[in-house]
Amino acid sequence: MTWTTQQIPDQQGRTFIITGANSGIGLEAARVLTARGAKLVLAVRNTGKGERAAEQIGGDTQVAELDLADLGSVREFAAGWTGGVDVLIDNAGVMAVPFGRTADGFEMQFGTNHLGHFALTNLLLPKIRDRIVVLSSGAHRMGHVDLDDVNWQHRKYSPWRAYGQSKLANLLFALELQRRLSAAGSGVRAFAAHPGYAATNLQGRSGHKIADALVKAGNSVLAQSAENGSLPTLRAATDDLPGGSYLGPDRRGEQRGKHPTLVGRSGEASDVELAKRLWLASEELTATQFPELAGPAVP
Repeated sequence: MTWTTQQIPDQQGRTFIITGANSGIGLEAARVLTARGAKLVLAVRNTGKGERAAEQIGGDTQVAELDLADLGSVREFAAGWTGGVDVLIDNAGVMAVPFGRTADGFEMQFGTNHLGHFALTNLLLPKIRDRIVVLSSGAHRMGHVDLDDVNWQHRKYSPWRAYGQSKLANLLFALELQRRLSAAGSGVRAFAAHPGYAATNLQGRSGHKIADALVKAGNSVLAQSAENGSLPTLRAATDDLPGGSYLGPDRRGEQRGKHPTLVGRSGEASDVELAKRLWLASEELTATQFPELAGPAVP
């Protein structure tokens, strides 16, 4: 049986936090969830854009400032969240941008896409009631996590390979997060999803005019809409699936489709030992840890 948004149950009384929800995939997911009665928190870096997005969405929607490229901002957001949350959607990200560093000195893509969400999730985890959805990408297949140089201090920087590393890290994070939740006896589940080739404002930010123009031209011809790209996220956020599931589009090699389904991942993205090592490295880099939860100790 194919899945559609018509199968999303009533979300009255449920609270969702979506990072980067002022545009693209996050915005489209927020539209659907508010229409189902959910309370939405748009956790965004630019609150002005967030407020404009909230006006478009309507419903029970609020905006909160969160800059994933600044761990101080992440900690401030988490400390200010006093209630519970049913679903955290780690959606925000940057893609194939010129070399840069976060406020804490991390390579921009690894720091924003992975480390910011890693810290946010661990800090909020004691307040999460249902699940975490981590946004990855088919580009994880071009990635390799170099634990000796995750911040590109010694390698020649490649925007696309750095993006692939960050998206691979997202999948490894979800893998190890689910393992730890299960070991702790928690009912909270971790999922991953990817949108396929969807036209959003992520693309065309390499800083190279010709390459960016080609990407934007390709978007207009080949890419699916951000609305369709949000469907794997929506299914991961609302469907009753086993923890650890990874969802993506069902057509054209996971590039597009209206019926999100379970999809595969690279061998490196399935490496349990690498996931454990990346987790420990991420704990050290962010000074955050998997919190104490009721249940058995986590090995």
